[in-house]
Amino acid sequence: MGDVARTFRALVDGADRKFALVRDIPPHACGRAEQGHSFRKVFKAYTRLWRFQQENRAELVESGLKRWEIGEIASRIGQLYYDQYLRTSEARFLLEAYVFYEAILNRRYFEGGGGGSLGLRFKELRFFARFIVVSLVLNQTEKVRVLVERFKALVEDSKNAFPETNFKEWKQLVQEILRFLKADTTFKNARPLRYSKLLDSHPSSNPYIARYHSKKSLKLQDALLTSYHRNEVKFAELTLDTFRMLRCLEWEPSGSFYQMNATEPKENGTVSDLSGTSGLIDINLAADMTDPNLPPNPRKAILHRPSVSHLIAVVATICEELPPDRILLIYVSASGKPDQNFAHEKEFSGALGKSSKMKNVSFNCLQPPVLDDDCSESCLSLGPRGSRGSNTLYPGDLIPFTRKPLFLIIDSESSHAFKVIHGAEREEMAALLLSPGRQLLYSPSTADTRQHGSLFTFFLTAPLQAFSQLVGLPSDTETDTCKKADDTLASAISEWEVILCTSRNLDQVWAQVLTDPFLRRLILRFIFCRSVLYFFCPPEKGDEHLPECLPELPDSVSPTSTSVQSNVFRLADCLGVVSHFNFRNTVGSPTSSMSLER
Repeated sequence: MGDVARTFRALVDGADRKFALVRDIPPHACGRAEQGHSFRKVFKAYTRLWRFQQENRAELVESGLKRWEIGEIASRIGQLYYDQYLRTSEARFLLEAYVFYEAILNRRYFEGGGGGSLGLRFKELRFFARFIVVSLVLNQTEKVRVLVERFKALVEDSKNAFPETNFKEWKQLVQEILRFLKADTTFKNARPLRYSKLLDSHPSSNPYIARYHSKKSLKLQDALLTSYHRNEVKFAELTLDTFRMLRCLEWEPSGSFYQMNATEPKENGTVSDLSGTSGLIDINLAADMTDPNLPPNPRKAILHRPSVSHLIAVVATICEELPPDRILLIYVSASGKPDQNFAHEKEFSGALGKSSKMKNVSFNCLQPPVLDDDCSESCLSLGPRGSRGSNTLYPGDLIPFTRKPLFLIIDSESSHAFKVIHGAEREEMAALLLSPGRQLLYSPSTADTRQHGSLFTFFLTAPLQAFSQLVGLPSDTETDTCKKADDTLASAISEWEVILCTSRNLDQVWAQVLTDPFLRRLILRFIFCRSVLYFFCPPEKGDEHLPECLPELPDSVSPTSTSVQSNVFRLADCLGVVSHFNFRNTVGSPTSSMSLER
């Protein structure tokens, strides 16, 4: 073995040892500063290793270097970049992960190598699973579909090539992603979930927001996202609900529907100095994918089925580092009892058919779930049956953290129990958005509400799609109709922004977060969600089908206000689904006056 080969092997061993030390560290464990130092050392080791193999490729190949070994190094670097994205929410790290994974795919580093090695096949399967996750988060829909087809074919081939090996977990992963894609079907030309300066900033209300002043203004810096439901839609450790919230709390690059047009990487391994990317692999994505004018994304801790003690530890770590002018968002979607799975729900019949031309709609709300004991009514279950102690989250568990500003979103049939947080003694005021106590089924044939994720979360992240799915509109609705509906909703949101900014009755809790674009958008979408469900299910069925907020928002944005009711009517009229709703002949009702204009 020559000197070059020995140096290369030594670099590989050193990088692998450093990688092993950080691989299993949770992205948001305690000691984030120490983590950052450890990751810098790993990146430095792999950067040196990658450049060495580029500069000495010919000699290394001559001494026996295999293509799959290069692929494994690139895959590790991609994995490190994705982990760093999870730790920081910086989009450039997510782009770097995509760069390396795309290069592995285009250069076919893992294909045909290893002489039929089972170990190599597992490396290739893990690579595809990770690339799918990165492409999902980047909203590369077409790339995801291509990857899923190849992943599915690879799993089938693995079963035939290695008949003595059980690939059950990989088959399950294929089913997970297929279910995920089916549930996440979006409308044609739907606006991105991320915050777009082009689409989510409204010219008519921007001046009011720009000069809005509060005694105290808070900016969203950190968000903790977690969900647990039996049979919930997920892929790997990313559930559909947390996936939607994750993207909802990020900036859309360039405010446009970007598509990445990667150039074919050079085989000679030339190092390019690309602004915004490492340049370790020559794929020019930075110009299309980065926007230096955008503020940094809020950091997000995505916890997959954590124990309550781990969740509390992460919240404590974030609160400890939270500056005085920043606020923490906590999003929890979970059942009110172990394995609840809404077994006691009845179908929400009427207004849920597959056609938008339904007539004579009946309004039958779901019955509240039957709860076995008082404990089930006052807690959330973050784990399966039999794990109540370590996986039961009580409202009191979060009260100590109200010493810092909190924005809480609780999505559960037991969300009402968390009202006590608003009344507890604390130094700061907490803002709460609470889901309805009764969950709605998307269609009469739906046996499990988790097939499409939470309706409440869907409204907060993609309101027009949630509205359309609620009333049974198909995803292939005409583009012109979707555009008109989108403009109608945007006009309503802009109008409500002005109302909030000029209101004299806006509680200070909401006032201090109104200038933050992400939190303001969540508040406005909550107003929309509450009003739609108010008219979708008649008041005689009770209020458990309605979401709640604490403290109360002004009456000027309540469902019965003229502005809110008329705008919901306009949207329903635009989509031809007015008959799905129970618009009332009350003061300010648009039913009489607007129906004459049709």
